[in-house]
Amino acid sequence: MSVIVIGPDDRIAFANSSAERLLNTSERAMLGQRLASVMILPPDYLARREGLGFQAFDTRLDTRRGGRVRVDFSEVDVPDHPGWRVVTLHEAASRRMGQPDRAAARAAMGAAAMLAHEIKNPLSGIRGAAQLLGGTATGDEAALPDLIIAEVDRIAALIDRMQDFTDTRPRTIEPLNIYPLLDHARRVARAGFARDVVIEERFDPSLPLVLANHDALVQVMLNLLKNAAEATAAQADRRIILATAYRHGMAVSATAGKPRRPLPIELLVIDNGPGAPADIADHLFDPFVSGKPEGQGLGLALVDKLVRDMGGIAQYAREGSPECTIFRILLPRAA
Repeated sequence: MSVIVIGPDDRIAFANSSAERLLNTSERAMLGQRLASVMILPPDYLARREGLGFQAFDTRLDTRRGGRVRVDFSEVDVPDHPGWRVVTLHEAASRRMGQPDRAAARAAMGAAAMLAHEIKNPLSGIRGAAQLLGGTATGDEAALPDLIIAEVDRIAALIDRMQDFTDTRPRTIEPLNIYPLLDHARRVARAGFARDVVIEERFDPSLPLVLANHDALVQVMLNLLKNAAEATAAQADRRIILATAYRHGMAVSATAGKPRRPLPIELLVIDNGPGAPADIADHLFDPFVSGKPEGQGLGLALVDKLVRDMGGIAQYAREGSPECTIFRILLPRAA
């Protein structure tokens, strides 16, 4: 992560080595310069900052040396040090940088849907045959039909989950009060997979209505809560925090060439587990990527798809002291 510290005189006082590489400018050359002297700031930077900080996701920045980078840009004031600010630039993941070839994406999803359909047809025949054999097998072979049925059911369930990714139908997006939805997800979790986990709530009571799809958002929260419960399985004091906040200045580019869209509604699922292995942390939302030996790598990929379908973004981070795992969902507010 690139870090630039700006002093009360509005000039750069520090830049780390990552910032030097990203901007192709040495710290010595940046010291004493205004931020606008080393990069071309987002056009709405001054208008939206208003003393509250500034955040923009997946934004293109041109450097004064002619380079162009795609980053998540964040600027915050330093507590207890009036006038000091910290700017962080995090290079956006490649899958969020450019816009995919939509025709190719549709073709791939169509092929996946057709393949899933064609696989499930013979599976049903195999299952039926195994059931018929179940009444005739004896001795050591008696358990084989049940084994075949169990494996067929497991494969069918996996295909059902994969088919979630091929659903391109537009979802109904409407203003929602987030709190009944979060309460429902918490109660479901506490009744099942998170019955032995402390779930703490840290809510912003003044949060406005969110613009989302009810069923999709419930699914997102249940997937994240289940992921958090599994991640804390080895902890002595298993803990999950559900939090909400309103973030001024949060915005993201929906598509290339389009203005950034404000995403001020922040939903957090925080757990005290060990976090994802470093080698897959940047790819957690990709299908079939999982740090669990038995994991299929579909839960977080589905979270990412559903959140994007609602016009938002999903993020993973390790933050705090001691470090915690944070899954952050950013969504638009209702007008």
